[in-house]
Amino acid sequence: MREILGRRLQRLRDRFQSLRPDPRQSGTACALLDSALVCATTWQWPVLPGVGRSATDGSRCACPDPDCVVPGAHPFDPGLLAATTDPRMVAWWWTNRPTAPVLMATGGAAPCAVSLPAGAAARALVRLDAQGMRLGPVVATPTRWSLLVAPYSLERLGELLYAKDHVPSSLRFHGEGGYLLLPPSAASSGGQVRWEREPQPHPRPRRGKQQPRQVQPQSTTEPEPRGAVNLWLPEVEAVVDALVEASSGAPGGGSRLAY
Repeated sequence: MREILGRRLQRLRDRFQSLRPDPRQSGTACALLDSALVCATTWQWPVLPGVGRSATDGSRCACPDPDCVVPGAHPFDPGLLAATTDPRMVAWWWTNRPTAPVLMATGGAAPCAVSLPAGAAARALVRLDAQGMRLGPVVATPTRWSLLVAPYSLERLGELLYAKDHVPSSLRFHGEGGYLLLPPSAASSGGQVRWEREPQPHPRPRRGKQQPRQVQPQSTTEPEPRGAVNLWLPEVEAVVDALVEASSGAPGGGSRLAY
């Protein structure tokens, strides 16, 4: 899988060489563009650049809000609706803003996510692994982990949560109209975003086994782009019980996101 992605990424580099950041830019800047291109073209995840940190004060967000609770790690200009899988637009964005965080617009045909405090998430993964549950990608910051799941509607999520006796405030859902910070962006709470579980390709179906969920490309009017890879994503129902249990009593309630 790594070799296949590496060859495809090299072709993308060659195709957009004229749009690449200046070679004198840091390795981090090139890694951010590489990540955005893979997400947009190989995985068909709509992405856009985050607002980033202030040029004069790296501890503050570049947005106008002096009390921003997720400094640097949210959309601003462009807004969330601009998220795209067009590699030309992606290359242009990160050529002009090479250190911008990589954001994925969740929902629709793109993955959704469920996030919870890092310690609780680690416990939940141990439980799910012990149950033999195959998980999808897991995005980790120093304070929170996010489990990517198959797309779900707000109505479906509401029915699922309504059946629970209690849903901890530290558990958050990233569905349609939401977004997720992706590696190797800088986390708003410090440190760097990383893959706790890297994306894995959709497995070949086996006789007698339940068919895994595929995530289709965002557009329903155009054929699937060449080189696109279907990734494994569990349904939200398969993981929510373990996440609710692990999040109960975990710190991180209230309105501060602290990604």
